Amino acid sequence: MRFLMIEDDTETARYIRNGLEDAGHVVIWCNNGRDGLQFALGETWDLLILDRMLPDETDGLTLLKGIREAGKSNPVLILSALTSIDERVSGLRGGGDDYLTKPFAFSELLARCEALLRRSSAIREETQELWIADLRLDLRSRKADRAGKAINLQPREFRLLEYLVRHQGQVVTRTMLLESVWDYHFDPQTNVVDVQISRLRNKIDKDFSPALLRTERGIGYSIGIHD
Repeated sequence: MRFLMIEDDTETARYIRNGLEDAGHVVIWCNNGRDGLQFALGETWDLLILDRMLPDETDGLTLLKGIREAGKSNPVLILSALTSIDERVSGLRGGGDDYLTKPFAFSELLARCEALLRRSSAIREETQELWIADLRLDLRSRKADRAGKAINLQPREFRLLEYLVRHQGQVVTRTMLLESVWDYHFDPQTNVVDVQISRLRNKIDKDFSPALLRTERGIGYSIGIHD
């Protein structure tokens, strides 16, 4: 995992970086808020470790506000010598995901980092991305790719694919698709489902292997890695 640490105390920073690198993580260290903000916004990080009190005009909470306003949602662990309840509350309400007061044991810092990473991974898997084999759906951007190659989907096609992937390994009927994807609660007496499935199959399976989308004759459709 890639960590960005913004901490002005050299001894503390070395202590944290050495421990995290021993645990297998990559750590980039900045000792001031100005450079820290540039790194935070310019690259992708799995976790930020942020000192509450920094030496320049960009203190920890101001920096954190800038990160959140820029749309960065990566977890942030705030470190601070300020131990009052009010300070901890302000840190969490200011966009921090956890707050650890100094001095601390490295084992506790590592455990808190691991907990934040687990939570972030669970949220990402549940609400932001869906996967089947090498096919990925990004639910925020409403875009899909397979084997890293972008797939151009119309909004209805994306909705259809999302429904199938959420029910991967199951057979879904045309009636289920009409109700869930088209919001039809009656039979429109058209072949709209078959047409859209054909178009979708062309986009996600034609140039890739293995084929994922299968017609279950007389029943409906399924998506998965088939024998």
